[in-house]
Amino acid sequence: MQDTVNNALWLAAKQAAYSVAPAPYTAPRGREVVVRTRAVAINAFDRHLQTIGSLACPWLTYPMVVGHDLAGDVVEVGEAVTRFRPGDRVLGLAAGVDKGRNRAAEGAFQHYVVLLEHMMTPLPAELSYTQASVLPLGLSTAACALFQDDFLALAPPRLQRQLRGETVIVWGGSTSVGANAIQLAAAAGYDVLTTCSPANFEFVRALGARQAFDYRSASVVADLVGALRQSRCAGAVAIGPGAASACLDLVAAAGGARTVAVVTPPATFDGIPAGRGRLRKLLPILLDNATGLLKLTWRARRRGVATPFVWGTSLIHNRVGPLIFQDYLPEALARGAFKPAPPCQVAGHGLEAIPGTMAMHAAGVSAAKLVVTL
Repeated sequence: MQDTVNNALWLAAKQAAYSVAPAPYTAPRGREVVVRTRAVAINAFDRHLQTIGSLACPWLTYPMVVGHDLAGDVVEVGEAVTRFRPGDRVLGLAAGVDKGRNRAAEGAFQHYVVLLEHMMTPLPAELSYTQASVLPLGLSTAACALFQDDFLALAPPRLQRQLRGETVIVWGGSTSVGANAIQLAAAAGYDVLTTCSPANFEFVRALGARQAFDYRSASVVADLVGALRQSRCAGAVAIGPGAASACLDLVAAAGGARTVAVVTPPATFDGIPAGRGRLRKLLPILLDNATGLLKLTWRARRRGVATPFVWGTSLIHNRVGPLIFQDYLPEALARGAFKPAPPCQVAGHGLEAIPGTMAMHAAGVSAAKLVVTL
């Protein structure tokens, strides 16, 4: 396969403009797999790597290929791979920017990507590449929050649900992470209460939430506590600006587990340019985040609540990665028990379309995930 022509969307340096250029074809080693990418999805973190990559991932080496979400066809497998063979249709989490990987060959935004075998799942025939590509990072982040030992440490998801008599709160249920967290928590046997806009109530209930609440309501925390009834709160997943503080109040009032898995920083990094004017926009956001984190930490300690921050690719290095991508997801997708969510919205074709799709994503997307076909 050494003569296979590869192209990638390169980030040549910190804050550089994206550019499409040739990339080497990298053969797989050990438990690695090379996949010909057919569809990629856009995450907020992918966008932010151009403007704050030096802060969020200071270990990155450049030039780098970023991107996490992909679906495609297996081309070549390493000598230790047993689950896949060439021609298999798969989805996978690309680990290129993870601190333990840090390799351009493993970024999703290229035609031939090196993936880790235990972070891949076969696709059933009825699932398209575009539908499948919405899953990896949102699913991984939700799984880290729910199942890792330092977070909610829930029982694992199963095809045959074993009801636990406990409730998980997912604040931000219509987001990519939220939609996956609802399904995973329900599959693990937990009752799920969630928040979102009223327009998305039916969407989150269809994913498995028992009840949805308007996150903008002044009484939302009290309403959620009331909805718990006699169920023990197993913890909360906080997604979106302001979610962590609200969830802290919620779990403190509800009793039960006193952990809030925090997905989103206090202040958004949207709107920071890569070039001129970057520092003028960035410094106030950094100050807002530092202040918000100090306030959250102080309040959490006073109330005896743990508020660990979720890193969406940390499951690559622990038991949760294979638990989800090997043990649960393949059969769950095949049976239709787990649905790719939010729904995909195809925004363009080709590597050249990715920067424009990132701009569309920055402008705002609700209960959908933008996808580019390759």
